Amino acid sequence: MRGENLNLNFGVEQIFEDTSFFINDNDKVGIVGVNGAGKTTLFKVILGYQELNSGKIVITNNKRIGYLPQEIILDNKDVTVFDYLMSARPIKELEDKLATLYEKVAIASDKEQNKIMKAIANTQAKLEYYDYYKAESILFELLDNMHIDGDLLDMKLVNLSGGQKSKIAFAHLLYSKPEILLLDEPTNHLDVDTRDYVINYLKRYKGMVLIISHDVDFLDKITDHTLHLNKLTKKITMFEGNYTTYLKKSKALAEAKEKLIQKQEKEEKKLRDIVLLYSNSSGKRKRMAQSREKQLNKMLKNHIERDKTYKKVKLNIKPKREGSKIPLTVNNIDFSYNNKDLIINNLSFVVNNHERFLIVGENGVGKSTLLKLIKGILETKDGSIKFGNKTDIAYYAQEQENLDLEKNILLNVDNGEYSEKELRTILGSFLFYGDEVFKQVKYLSPGEKARVSLCKVMLEKANLLLLDEPTNHLDPETQRIIGENFKNYEGTIILVSHNPSFVKEIGIDRMLMLPSGKIVNFDDDILNYYYKINTKK
Repeated sequence: MRGENLNLNFGVEQIFEDTSFFINDNDKVGIVGVNGAGKTTLFKVILGYQELNSGKIVITNNKRIGYLPQEIILDNKDVTVFDYLMSARPIKELEDKLATLYEKVAIASDKEQNKIMKAIANTQAKLEYYDYYKAESILFELLDNMHIDGDLLDMKLVNLSGGQKSKIAFAHLLYSKPEILLLDEPTNHLDVDTRDYVINYLKRYKGMVLIISHDVDFLDKITDHTLHLNKLTKKITMFEGNYTTYLKKSKALAEAKEKLIQKQEKEEKKLRDIVLLYSNSSGKRKRMAQSREKQLNKMLKNHIERDKTYKKVKLNIKPKREGSKIPLTVNNIDFSYNNKDLIINNLSFVVNNHERFLIVGENGVGKSTLLKLIKGILETKDGSIKFGNKTDIAYYAQEQENLDLEKNILLNVDNGEYSEKELRTILGSFLFYGDEVFKQVKYLSPGEKARVSLCKVMLEKANLLLLDEPTNHLDPETQRIIGENFKNYEGTIILVSHNPSFVKEIGIDRMLMLPSGKIVNFDDDILNYYYKINTKK
C-alpha cells in the first residue's frame, strides 16, 4: 500500500498536505499522533469512505480490507451470532457459484468453456483461501481463544450487550481473513482474558496490520513499524520499529536537527556581521563583503526551518474558592447492586486538601462505582460520605455525559465567565486550535470528545475533581500534554486510572487499593502491578 501526495481539507482545516507513505504487505504498523491528527481519517481514506482533495491511495492486487472501528454498529440485528460469524467467509456463496459454473461448463461450447474454466479455477482458489474444508473448526477455535461463550451463538445480535457486540464484531473481523487489517483502538473491545491471544494472533498474522491505539504496551508487542501523523506539519512519516523505538528515533532526529540549526544560525550570523561591517568599504574589504553576501544568500536558500511545536499555554485556571482542609471523609460505607454481593464493604478513608489521590484495583472491584457514590449518582447502603463545608465537586465520567452533541466545541465549554479569545486560548491547551473550535461535537472522535469533556470539567473551577479513567481515548502524546494541565491545577484530585505515564504526570500522593481499602503512599511498583493485572491477563 502506498499513499501518494495526499491532500485533504475539512473546510478551512488542513488534515494532510502533500504527504506520502509506503507500507509493505506484511508490515505490522502502529498509527500514532495526537488526537485530531487524522489517524481515523486516514483509515476512512484507505477504505474509500473519505475522498481526498488530491493524491491517491494505491493498494496492489485489490487486497481485501477488514476494519474494526472504535464505535461498533452491527447491522442485520435479527441474525443469530453464529450466522453472523459464519457470514464473514462467503463459503456458501462460493460453493453455490462453483456448482453453477460446473453446470454451465457441461453444456457450453468449446469457445465458452475456456472462460468458464478460468472462473472455476478462480472460485476454487477463493474457497481454498478461506479453508472451506475446515472453516467451521477454525471459527470454533477462534471463539474458544477469544473466550466467547457458546451460549451466545444462538442469540440474536439485537439482544447482545455493548461489550458482547464489540467482541463478536472483532471475532467476525479476524475470521473474515482479510489481507489488510485496520484496527481503531482495538483494546477498547478486549477484556483481559482475550488480550494476550489477540496480541499473538496479530503478530503472526499473514497480512498487513495497521493499528491505532493509545495502549503503548499493545503497540510495542505487535508492531514493527510506526507511522506518525503530525498534526502541525500535516505530514506522514514512517519509522522502523515499534512505538518505543519510534520515540527514541524521533527524539534523536529532533536533537540532531536542532544541532544542525544552531550551527547554521552561527554561520549565518558570522556572515551577516562581515557583510554589515564591510559593505560600505572599498577595495579588498568590499569584495570580501560581496563574497560573504553571496555565501549568505546561498545558505538562506537551503535554510533548515525548525519544526512547528505545540504552543505551551500555562493555564491560569484556579478553583473558585479554597477548599476545606478535609474536603472528603468516607465512613464505613457499603454498596451493592440490586442487593447482591457487596462491591464495596466497610470502606473508610479521608482525603486532604490539594491531595492527588489514586484509586487502584483489578477491573470490576468498584473503582468507578466509588466515584459515583462520592458524586451522589449512587447511594450507599450503609455508612456515610461527608464533604467539607467549602467543597465544590466536578466529575469526569468515562461516558462523557457532560457534552451537548449538537453544539460546537466552543459553545460546549462556554460557561459565561470567559471571552471567546480566552476560551480559545484555554482550548489550545487541550489541543484545539484555530477554527477547530467550531467543529460540532457529534462529529468528533472519542479522543476529541474526551478532551472537550476534560476542558469542561476544569472550567467548572471546582476544588475537588473526580476523574474516572480520563485517558481511555487519549493517545500517549495527548496524555502527556493534558496531564500537565491537571498537574498544575490547584484543587484536590481523586483519580481512577491504571495508566502509569498519566498517573506520574499528575503526581500522586497516596493510593487507595480496592477491594481491601488499604491506603499507601504512592508506589510505582504497585501501580505497575495493577496495570499488568488489568491489561495483560
